[in-house]
Amino acid sequence: MTDRMPRLLFVALAFGYAFLYVPILTLIVYSFNESRLVTVWSGFSLKWWGELLRNETMLDAALLSFQIALVNACVATVLGTMAGFALARYPRFAGRTAFAGLIAAPLVMPEVIMGIATLLLFVALDQLLGWPERGFTTIAIAHITFSLAFVAVVVQSRLADFDRSVEEAAMDLGARPFTVFRTITLPLIAPALVSGWLLAFTLSMDDLILTQFVAGPQSQTLPMLIYSSVRLGVSPQVNVLATIIVTVVAIAVVIAGWLMNRTRQRQMRDVQAAARAA
Repeated sequence: MTDRMPRLLFVALAFGYAFLYVPILTLIVYSFNESRLVTVWSGFSLKWWGELLRNETMLDAALLSFQIALVNACVATVLGTMAGFALARYPRFAGRTAFAGLIAAPLVMPEVIMGIATLLLFVALDQLLGWPERGFTTIAIAHITFSLAFVAVVVQSRLADFDRSVEEAAMDLGARPFTVFRTITLPLIAPALVSGWLLAFTLSMDDLILTQFVAGPQSQTLPMLIYSSVRLGVSPQVNVLATIIVTVVAIAVVIAGWLMNRTRQRQMRDVQAAARAA
C-alpha cells in the first residue's frame, strides 16, 4: 500500500501539471502555425507575428492593459502594505473589525456586484463633480479597489510570522523607526511585497467583468478585445499575443524568484555573521 501511494501521487501530480500547462504549450506552438485555423497545423510560419505588429487595435488594447496593470500593481502594493501593517501590528484599534471586513470584502464579493456598485459610484461622482471620466482612470481605480485586498492578505500573513525582536534590538541600539523599517522590516517582507505586486499585476491584466462595467466607450482593454473577438472566431494573432504575455510573465516570475532567493541567502548570511560575532 505504501509503495502504491507515491505512484498515485506522482500520477495525480503529472495529470495536474499536464492539465495546466499542455494548453499553454499548445497555444505557443500554434502561434507559429501558418493556417488561419487555430486548431489545424499547416506548417511553421511567422506570418501571424507580423500581422500582430500591424494590428494597431490589438496593440493599443495590450498597451492600455499593461499601463493599467502597472499603475494598479504599484498603488495596490503601497495601499495593501499599509492595510496589512495596520491589521498585523495594531490588533485592537477602534473600528478594526469593520476595517478588516472592508479589506476582505473584495475577496468574497462577486465581481458582478462590485462592478455594478463601482459603476453607480462613478456615475454619482460624475453628476456631482464631473469626475472621473470613464476610461483609464475609472478602470485603474476599480482594479486598485479589489487588488489591494489581495496584497493586504499577503503582507498580513507575512507579518504574522515576523520576529519583532529583531526590530526591538535595533531600536535598543539607537536606530530610529524609519531606519529600522528601511533596513530590517522592508528587506524581510520583500518576498511578500513582490508576490503581492505580481498578484495585483496579474489580476488587473486578466480582469474582464469589472472592467466591462467601468470602461468608457473609447477604452478597450486586452481581455475585452479578446472576448469580443472570440465570439466571432479566434484569430491566430491572439495566440501570438498570448505567447508574448506568457513569455514576459515567465521571465518576471523567474527574476522575482531569483531576487527573493538572493534576499533569503543574504539574510541567512547576516544571521550567521551575527551569531559568530555573539
